[in-house]
Amino acid sequence: MSMYVLKSKQTLPISAKEAWDFLSDPRNLNEITPPGMSFKITSQDLPATMYQGMVITYRVSPFPGFSFSWVTEITHVVDGQFFVDEQRFGPYAFWHHQHHIMEGPNGEVKMEDIVHFKVPFGFIGQLFAPLLVLPRLRQIFAYRRTKLQAIFPSDSSHAYNDPSDTIVKVL
Repeated sequence: MSMYVLKSKQTLPISAKEAWDFLSDPRNLNEITPPGMSFKITSQDLPATMYQGMVITYRVSPFPGFSFSWVTEITHVVDGQFFVDEQRFGPYAFWHHQHHIMEGPNGEVKMEDIVHFKVPFGFIGQLFAPLLVLPRLRQIFAYRRTKLQAIFPSDSSHAYNDPSDTIVKVL
């Protein structure tokens, strides 16, 4: 079974603290997830800041006609710098998502996501990954990038340099 790595980078005209305050609040996931995914957080009484060991439950429909429960655990947190969420149950055979936040040289924030994942359903999943899963993940991260640019607008044309997504097969 193949493993993939998705890397997504974005620069925003905000401080690392502003980025951390927004991204570490699990309640903001709805706002940066495409509406067509019918994404719904099902955890009750989520706090405003995630913490190591936190378990979050969702309902998600990545493709029409397919709906999944998804359970992730926040396994690592370095306040203001990065956090990791790992799937415990859900649509992937494996999901490990690193969220990095770094202060840029001009006071802007540089964000990088690194996602290691395996698609489900063995050989059949591998056949459909390039046709369905990989393009859908690119769409999700492109939507998020666009949404974050709208939430944190810039008055400079240089504020959004290096928006990119790559997915490579590593196994």
